[in-house]
Amino acid sequence: MTRTNLSRCSRLTAVLAVIALLLAAVAPAAAVSVGQTDVPEEGEVGSQVTATVTLTELYDTYETWQLAGSTGLQDVTWTVTFVNQAGNQVRQESFDGQNFSGATVDINEGTAEVRVRVTGTVPEIEEYSYDPQQSFTLFALDQTREGGTSNALSNVSAAQYTGDSQEAREALESARSAIDAAGNPDTAEESFASAVNAYEAGNFDNAVTLAERAETEANQAESSQQQTQLIIYGVAAVVVLALVAGGVFLFLRSRDSGYDKLG
Repeated sequence: MTRTNLSRCSRLTAVLAVIALLLAAVAPAAAVSVGQTDVPEEGEVGSQVTATVTLTELYDTYETWQLAGSTGLQDVTWTVTFVNQAGNQVRQESFDGQNFSGATVDINEGTAEVRVRVTGTVPEIEEYSYDPQQSFTLFALDQTREGGTSNALSNVSAAQYTGDSQEAREALESARSAIDAAGNPDTAEESFASAVNAYEAGNFDNAVTLAERAETEANQAESSQQQTQLIIYGVAAVVVLALVAGGVFLFLRSRDSGYDKLG
């Protein structure tokens, strides 16, 4: 290889090295993995619920970092358990309150998994919503570092309800199914919209009444459609029978005329 070619190769290698360094600098760091979770999809206001989550792949970014968490639950207890590769507990920390921070994850302790459990009471509903259903933050977990660096790890919400709101929601869902099956008749849709408005205003008795009216109107519309279809099918059948009968009559008449000529 000539000196010129060697010089070009050297320059190319240097350029590629610089590009690699730049890509490494801007490439996003791998995140901690959120493994097994055991979380409720919904909770009744005032009831106690528990959610758990397991964090793995802890050191893709840092060998030492802190875990922080927050929740919309009330009367909260957090339990953070550090587990080694063999599945044995390294240590365990507990926190009270809707927020915690400072649970240190350190590779030197041999921690391979972090299991987080949060227990608390489902809060009151501030504002009702039919679609999507009103919800609250069950838990949010962040990876933090000294100096303010923070990475979101997991954010899970759960629907919330009361006995009255659940009854109204079930009536609305039943009405929605009936309306869809009936082809979305306008009258039923109007009643359903009024029921949703009543639900979101917290007027659940009225919401149930309007939802039941919407379902009745939808069923009546569907029944009317079926009756209309039956009438159309009946008329069509009569027409077909008439045409068949007419065709048979003409055929027999033509045969009779042929016999008369032969005679």
